[in-house]
Amino acid sequence: MHTYVRLLEKVSNQYSPARQLSFSIGHIFKALQLAKLNGHISRDLLRKELSLGEGSIKTLVKHLKTTDMIKTSNAGTILSEKGEKIVSQILQHIPMETIIPKSSITVGKFNYAVLVKNIANSIRSGIEQRDIAIKSGAIGATTLIFIDGKFLVPKTNFNALEEESKIQKVLMTNLRPNDNDVIIIGSDNTNKQNAEIAAKNAALLTIMNHLKH
Repeated sequence: MHTYVRLLEKVSNQYSPARQLSFSIGHIFKALQLAKLNGHISRDLLRKELSLGEGSIKTLVKHLKTTDMIKTSNAGTILSEKGEKIVSQILQHIPMETIIPKSSITVGKFNYAVLVKNIANSIRSGIEQRDIAIKSGAIGATTLIFIDGKFLVPKTNFNALEEESKIQKVLMTNLRPNDNDVIIIGSDNTNKQNAEIAAKNAALLTIMNHLKH
């Protein structure tokens, strides 16, 4: 798994002669997800779903092709065998995600939650995930740990959703967490895409740090 996340990093860190790349490992993961879900991807779909400009999308597609994650066929741009393997492996660790409403535990108008399987022992205070989200261009992130049917603030016994029954129902229904799973909620005031990419970036980098140890 560490290798697969590193491959996403390789794509996002490839040299761009014109300027610093404007996409991240979260954008790359989302692009591969879209290809898997739809059977193929187009630049128009990527531009809409990733909230990136035409130049960034063109560069992203180019880098995915040069790293053999996608290929061109009669059906359009589709996942390669390598791309299929990468996204399938990552989805074992980040299997569920959902939009959630604004609430007392979120910090933005748009909020997007991802479930990360069985890495509760890798979470310190949640500040690390918040900082990744901010670096991704969102306004922050909230990290919760699922234990004994409760969504706890990291390193505490405080049930963050005790008075947020609506949010708890959404997370239980849409994410179906088990003990020691982690929920990372990216938040943004501009759009859903920014919140989603921030949550994905935080999840992927948390997984990578977990596997290092």
